[in-house]
Amino acid sequence: MSSSALTGIGCYSPQTARDRGMWQRLQAFCRQEPQAFGRNPETGHVTGSAFVMSPDRKNVLLTHHKKLNRWFQLGGHCDGIADVPFVALKEAYEESGLARIRPLSACVFDVDIHEIPPGATECAHLHYDVRYLFQAEAGGIAASDESHALAWVPITRLEDVTGSPGVLVLREKLEPFLSSFC
Repeated sequence: MSSSALTGIGCYSPQTARDRGMWQRLQAFCRQEPQAFGRNPETGHVTGSAFVMSPDRKNVLLTHHKKLNRWFQLGGHCDGIADVPFVALKEAYEESGLARIRPLSACVFDVDIHEIPPGATECAHLHYDVRYLFQAEAGGIAASDESHALAWVPITRLEDVTGSPGVLVLREKLEPFLSSFC
């Protein structure tokens, strides 16, 4: 498959029909929405996520999100910063407590567009979530104020903690991505 790039996001090589559809929607959104990296729930926005792997790459660090009460990868809003790999790494540090995390590739690992339910101050909206792959190198984990807990979850046991297709995609994409881009 061919690779293409988006300014502020990086290169992505969609491998499946799902990947191609998500990437095309993200491209169209970034072309059409001047505030794509902002935080306007009226239009939706780009977010940056980090799949942080353990040093042996057999586990992924997940957070039990307080607001959504479900297990997810680390990540968050760009808040106007049009450098999504930076945002993903920043969020990984802020939400994990780890002392050293390194990118495993400069390439985008996955794109997942999903709806966020309405909250007390925001209407339902879309997150155009761009995910990158990282590896923990030093430090212990400590949950931030945004989560109930953190856990190293074996890749082979992801379905024990989540049914989210956006997290489960890690299992099918990890090995091919590591062989091609790392």
